[in-house]
Amino acid sequence: MAFIATADADGACDCSFRAGAPGFVFVLDDKTIAYQEYRGNGVLASIGNILENPQIGMIFLDYYQSTVGLHVNGNARVLSPDDVTTLAHLPTNMVKASGVKGGRRPEAWIVVDVEEAYIHCSKHVPLMKRQDKQIAWGTDDESVKGGDFFKTKRTPIL
Repeated sequence: MAFIATADADGACDCSFRAGAPGFVFVLDDKTIAYQEYRGNGVLASIGNILENPQIGMIFLDYYQSTVGLHVNGNARVLSPDDVTTLAHLPTNMVKASGVKGGRRPEAWIVVDVEEAYIHCSKHVPLMKRQDKQIAWGTDDESVKGGDFFKTKRTPIL
């Protein structure tokens, strides 16, 4: 899993969570990584921001073993699933991932040209216990997605 930070052309920031099976972020070479962008909550803030401002920050935290993190900062670009095959040295598993998986096809690929990467010390990263969770990938069911968890839709405006 990773947390990604982007900002629009005016510098308004957004932070989002991304996750997938181990290897969901693909290493293309020493300075380039890529990950799939799926339909989420429909806001598409990350893609919109990247189209306006390519700077991206990512942090990967290991809560289950080492508790070490990895910061990755760089510039991102958005590719369509069909365009991803134009990348040089495309890993075989990435080609397979570009197709339909579990009824889902990526909306886009985010390719990151890494400018810096460094370790996040484990001192304050908590060690957590992994638990099984049934994940309904690609669902639009409000109750499964968390819906109105904070009950903002039911709160009258004063």
